[in-house]
Amino acid sequence: MSSDLAGKKCIPCEIGTPPLPLDQINVYLKETPGWELVEPKEKGGLKIERNFKFKDFKEAMVFVNKVATLAAQEGHHPNIKIFYSKVVIELTTHSIGGLSENDFILAAKIDQV
Repeated sequence: MSSDLAGKKCIPCEIGTPPLPLDQINVYLKETPGWELVEPKEKGGLKIERNFKFKDFKEAMVFVNKVATLAAQEGHHPNIKIFYSKVVIELTTHSIGGLSENDFILAAKIDQV
């Protein structure tokens, strides 16, 4: 379902680029099932987040390392939280203070990991 996004490449966003409007966010969320829209508790824009569950810590770390390699290739870096066998990945575009297409591109690519 997310093959169109997964086939794209992240491109740097310039400061001043507006975050995606909510209607476009909702379209992209349908293309990235499992990802949820999160309103930040602290200052900042919208984010998307997904929880991944693994058999154990070692499997979780293998996944995290694959995501780190992918993020480095794309030049777009998620926040990653590790809780033993659970990994929470959070995406937002800090330079624009909200969500960009890059967040959904990386989400779709992470889903393929």
